[in-house]
Amino acid sequence: MNKYLIPIIAIAIIGSVSVFAISPYFTESSIDEALPSGAVVQPMMEETMMEETMMEETMMEEITSVIYSGTFIGVGDGIHDAQGDAYTIPLEDGSNILRLENFKSTNGPDLYVYLATDDNASEFLNLGELKANKGNQNYEIPDDADLTKYNKVLIWCKAFSVLFGSAELSS
Repeated sequence: MNKYLIPIIAIAIIGSVSVFAISPYFTESSIDEALPSGAVVQPMMEETMMEETMMEETMMEEITSVIYSGTFIGVGDGIHDAQGDAYTIPLEDGSNILRLENFKSTNGPDLYVYLATDDNASEFLNLGELKANKGNQNYEIPDDADLTKYNKVLIWCKAFSVLFGSAELSS
């Protein structure tokens, strides 16, 4: 009986560690953050013709200002994927945020959002851990970030140095 006890304990430990390591792939998380209250908005003019009076009426609507935008493209390996849109939005205090909208990513361990110069994360700014693998989310962009240089948004697995998807930002 004792000769079976050690292998059983070893299998139990290895199994527990394996379940812990693999579980992020099966755990879905969602978030729906609102735009920050200080987001800069600009008026949008819309002209409509009123049929009865044949008078031209101008209506004002507000839209959020977007400086740069891009669409996520997954790496195409069948395992790692990211989809959705990325926008940089100015705030009234002069700072900027990165907004991910309609975002969806395969889950994985240790996922981060980077602003980078290329898809290999050879030079990047770490915006923080991915808040959820689905939904709308905001990330603060450092004030000194040069968005003409760091024009790629990466969903990056820090533990294994693996790209899940990227969005190239353009004006």
